[in-house]
Amino acid sequence: MPKLSVLIPVYNEAKNLAELADRLTKALDELGHPWEVVFVDDGSADDSPTILDQMAGREQRFKIVHLRRNFGQTAALMAAVEHSRGEVIVMMDADLQNDPSDISGLVHKLEEGYDVISGWRIDRRDDEWGRRWPSRLANRLISWLSGVHLHDYGCTLKAYRRWTVEDVRLYGEMHRYIPIYAAWEGARVMEMPVTHHPRVHGKSKYGFSRVTRVVLDLFVIFFLDRAIDRPMQFFGRAGLYALMGAFLVGCWALWLRFVEGISFIQTPLPLLVSLLAITALLCFFLGIIAEMLMRTYYESRGRRAYLVGKTVNID
Repeated sequence: MPKLSVLIPVYNEAKNLAELADRLTKALDELGHPWEVVFVDDGSADDSPTILDQMAGREQRFKIVHLRRNFGQTAALMAAVEHSRGEVIVMMDADLQNDPSDISGLVHKLEEGYDVISGWRIDRRDDEWGRRWPSRLANRLISWLSGVHLHDYGCTLKAYRRWTVEDVRLYGEMHRYIPIYAAWEGARVMEMPVTHHPRVHGKSKYGFSRVTRVVLDLFVIFFLDRAIDRPMQFFGRAGLYALMGAFLVGCWALWLRFVEGISFIQTPLPLLVSLLAITALLCFFLGIIAEMLMRTYYESRGRRAYLVGKTVNID
């Protein structure tokens, strides 16, 4: 049984795989723990599937999962988790920008008592305006909304204790938010500087097209953090704010009508009152529906709204 599982999603990285395999084998053998590497071919259109199969034929510790089509990096990582066996899970990219020699540092940091070690690309070798500047902005926004302060959420190179990821179900582009999910479960999250190399072969799969998806997923994270077990408070608070706004705008409209002699039809205020009142009602109804769904979710799966760390003198 391997102690360490390295999980690598692959999409059109044929020119990088041979060198990646050599670097991984050298770095992991030096670590001294039983290991495996789970490659997930995410519907590659180049020779990646063939090369991966050849690698697995030469090295039995290389495990290959071929997806039927391209499902995205998050889905590929979830497939890798389900097909891995190690107590410690390390995730990294296949483009040679992550350095396999950093894996030992991540694992040793876990042994100090942490549960998640997130890589931090201090000297990032990417385009300043196309990748680095949007990433800085996104990292600050994510840290502020989630309360889990990391400098580099976008770095795939991270190490986890298995319990922090094996029950997580992620969709969209949410693999970057795994440290947040782990922190919600009580994990100790730490950040460590890692090496970042410039891309030599192939093209980056990231760009401005992913910004909107990342932002929308961030809204989901924000909701899950603040309201997953109390949605009526979340939507109800928004409804109360809207109702308060409608009341204040209505008072303003009445002041203009009876004190300053300005007719209702001369201002857009009555329309704004109506819109705010309708918004408030919709928020209240959404809160009720979300409350019913939340209760169904917890009760149908036998889940609890709490997690027990340990017990004493209890069977």
